[in-house]
Amino acid sequence: MGLKNFDNSDKINLHTFAVCAYGESPYLEECIESLKGQSVRSNILIATSTPNEYIKNIAEKNNIPYFINEGEGGITQDWNFAYSCAESKYITIAHQDDIYEKDYLKTALDAIHKAKHPLIFFSDYFEVRDGKRVTSNKLLQIKRIMLLPMRIKAFQSVRWVRRRILSMGSPICCPSVTFVTENLPKVVFENHYRACEDWEAWEKLSKKKGEFLYSTKLLMGHRIHEESETTAAIGDNKRSREEYEMFCKFWPKFIAKFIFKFYSKGQNSNQL
Repeated sequence: MGLKNFDNSDKINLHTFAVCAYGESPYLEECIESLKGQSVRSNILIATSTPNEYIKNIAEKNNIPYFINEGEGGITQDWNFAYSCAESKYITIAHQDDIYEKDYLKTALDAIHKAKHPLIFFSDYFEVRDGKRVTSNKLLQIKRIMLLPMRIKAFQSVRWVRRRILSMGSPICCPSVTFVTENLPKVVFENHYRACEDWEAWEKLSKKKGEFLYSTKLLMGHRIHEESETTAAIGDNKRSREEYEMFCKFWPKFIAKFIFKFYSKGQNSNQL
């Protein structure tokens, strides 16, 4: 593990945005600017398993600590590595292509501090396509309908409500999630899936006692483009197998097949 340009005097123990960076994304600096522009101050770090001068220079330019994963690379491995690099109570794993509204962190912290035993906070989101904000499409509408029960505060701590929602698919946008580390396992993501790794994590966490805090505000933007991991995974047949396996965690196989048939159609929204 490598670490550069870290000033302990700037360290804040409350929250960290851990940015997972790969290759030479033209959107990385825009992501960082949105994190620096938060209305509440936070730590920011960059973690990568593909170190290069491009990422290093952006980290140095913005005086951001730069961690290098010298172990096994991969989506879940990199997310877990970034998570482990943050030494704070709350962690948001930011994806290099995405952006955050200035009150994302303020809203997350307000919700967490009012909760009894929070596990995660997450928000609604918009898509970024060709530089434009898309606030509604078929996939976004379906996810919002799935999350309607979570608008009721009392349901946010009810395990069977969370599991019924997740049994129909994964409406939680991973980069919109803030993790409450003291109430969670040290390893959040299993090194098992490529496309459904976040859904698998929510399924695991949904069994725990505590709250899934949900904000209906559009607090972050998930960028859809040809080189994104989400788009790449959808184009891979592995996603279909993984999704079916996830449904089987909640349903008998014959029901899982039926639900999967309809769920897979909605994923076309992530394709360009």
